Amino acid sequence: MFQHLKLNARFVYLFIEFSASAFFSMMFVTTSLYEATIAGLTPVQLILVGTALEVSAFVFEVPTGIVADVYSRRLSIIIGYVLMGLGFLVEGFFPAFLPILLAQVIWGLGYTFTSGATQAWITDEIGEDDANKLFLRATQVGLFASLLGMGAAIFVGANSVVLPIRVGALGVILIGLTLMLIMPETGFHPTPREDRNTWQHMWHTFRQGVKAVRSQPRLMNIVFIGLFYGLYSEGFDRLWVKHLLDNFELPVLFGNNQVAFFSILRMTGMIFTILAVRFVEKRVDTTSPLAIGRAMLVVTGTISVALIGFALSPLLLLSLGLYLVISVLRNVEIPLQTAWINQKLDSQVRATVHSMFGQVDAIGQTLGGPIVAVIASVGSAAASLVTSGLLLTPALFFIGRANSQSKEEAELEAEPLPAD
Repeated sequence: MFQHLKLNARFVYLFIEFSASAFFSMMFVTTSLYEATIAGLTPVQLILVGTALEVSAFVFEVPTGIVADVYSRRLSIIIGYVLMGLGFLVEGFFPAFLPILLAQVIWGLGYTFTSGATQAWITDEIGEDDANKLFLRATQVGLFASLLGMGAAIFVGANSVVLPIRVGALGVILIGLTLMLIMPETGFHPTPREDRNTWQHMWHTFRQGVKAVRSQPRLMNIVFIGLFYGLYSEGFDRLWVKHLLDNFELPVLFGNNQVAFFSILRMTGMIFTILAVRFVEKRVDTTSPLAIGRAMLVVTGTISVALIGFALSPLLLLSLGLYLVISVLRNVEIPLQTAWINQKLDSQVRATVHSMFGQVDAIGQTLGGPIVAVIASVGSAAASLVTSGLLLTPALFFIGRANSQSKEEAELEAEPLPAD
């Protein structure tokens, strides 16, 4: 009936990227503020909310993948957006610990319906080469839309912290309903049974990844670095807003709450991130494992020191400066680590190794949450943040080891072959 409404696949993909980035950033700007103030969650509860999201995304990854692989990627994406919107709607209308915990499970479930499915759908529709070009364009569109979403949160949330969450949630449901009308699917072929993402397949991916990694000692160290990045991040993500609220008198820039303050802080972080990533692209030779490793050493050491400083700083301006340093460097670390993993990697195992790194990060976050929650239950948000900063420090040891292996590899390659 709605067949004539179906639009060009490229346009639909950019529409998803733009609208999802705008609505999610509008909600994310205010979620932590809402949870810490309106819902009154304690540091332990904030961390448990984060862990619930991580665990549900991990558990649902396989069953939801079957919908995208067997029935329809389009259907999977539509279900995903409707569920994610419902999850945030539950959070926005029930400001208490248990409903917010349930909301994470719903939105974690919805997220797994879309993860990987959107990229797979557009690749089926327009082909791999065109899709790769579109991904770059979509990233730029997404960044611009995120800034718009954060800006919109300032006005929508001026007199109500929860309003950006409710508006954003309805917006995300609306994406799903709009896609029912406009989203084409002409290139879908069910994935053969042996290629589907089952628990056995996930375990197989992990084992294949381990096999590929064990043949390269440098990669083995990078796995541990990824694990410690996962371990430290959950505490920071969940507690930085609570820490600022508990320790400082934050300015009310617009309306009657701190929504504008956090929106502007995040927008500033995003603009600095774009500039920093450009700078790193120009200055770091991403074809050299050693150059990337040295950059990773600086980035990781600085994040760790800045996070401990953020937790202990008695001055608001210093804390905000350190927050921006952490926020920017975390985003710089992601493309550096991706490039580092890609070095000298056989194309047949590349996707497998990247999937395995995703699993390692999820394991790290799931383990890191309870560790930091225990500290929060006996101490404070500040003590938990110091712990998070310390949890990252072992990564420095593994970066050092990876760099000495890269140096040895480079020296071996540079040695002249013996003459006959």
